[in-house]
Amino acid sequence: MNKPKIFIACDTRSVAKAKKIISLSKTNKIIIGYKFGLEFMNSKKGRQFIPKLKNKIIFIDLKLNDTVHTMLSAVKALKDLKINYLTVHISSGLAALKAVKKVSGSIKIVGVSTLTSLNNKDLKLIGYNRSIKNLVAHQAKLAKRAALDALVCSPFEVSIVRKIFKKEIITPGVQIGKKNYDQKRSMEAKKVNSDWLVIGRSVTRKNIKKNIQKLIKSLY
Repeated sequence: MNKPKIFIACDTRSVAKAKKIISLSKTNKIIIGYKFGLEFMNSKKGRQFIPKLKNKIIFIDLKLNDTVHTMLSAVKALKDLKINYLTVHISSGLAALKAVKKVSGSIKIVGVSTLTSLNNKDLKLIGYNRSIKNLVAHQAKLAKRAALDALVCSPFEVSIVRKIFKKEIITPGVQIGKKNYDQKRSMEAKKVNSDWLVIGRSVTRKNIKKNIQKLIKSLY
C-alpha cells in the first residue's frame, strides 16, 4: 500500500498557529503537505512566511478567477514563493487556464471544480441548470483540455472525474469522523479514494498529535 497523501489546511492568519500545526503533525506514516488559503496569504506576515518553509509540500489555495491578464500577473507574482501547487477556478475559462498553465513553470496548476460547500439547490440559485455531477464532469473535461496538473473535486465526484481526468485528484470536504462543519458534500477520510485528501479542522482543532494518530489509524 502506498502511503496516503494528506494536505493539512492551515486555516489561520497566525504564523505561530501555522508553525504549531506543522510541528505537531510530523509523521513518517503518511505524506503530508500544507495548504494555505486566502486568510493566511492576506495576513500581515503570511506571505513572508511561505518562502521560509523548506523541504515541505506547499499548496497555495487562492482559487484565482479573473481575466486572463490578471491571472497571468498573479501567477508570475507568486513564483518567488517556490510553491508546489496553486489553485485556479476552472470557471475562469479555457483561455485563462491554458495561459496560466503556460507560465506556471514548476508550479502545479490545480483546477477547482465545484465547491464542496455547494449543493444542487445552491447551483440553481446561482444560475446553473446542470446537476453537480454533470457540471463537475464538464469541468474535468476543460481541465484536461487545458492540460492542468491536478483537479479539485468533492469525494462524491472522484469516480466521475477519474474517467475523464488522468492526473492528480485533490479532495477537500474530508474529515476524520462524521462531523462535516460547513461542507455539504463531505465524507470520512477512510472512504475517499483520491490522490490527495485535504483535511483541516478535524486535524487542527484541539490535540493535533492525537488527531494525526486517529487519522493514520483510520487510513490503514
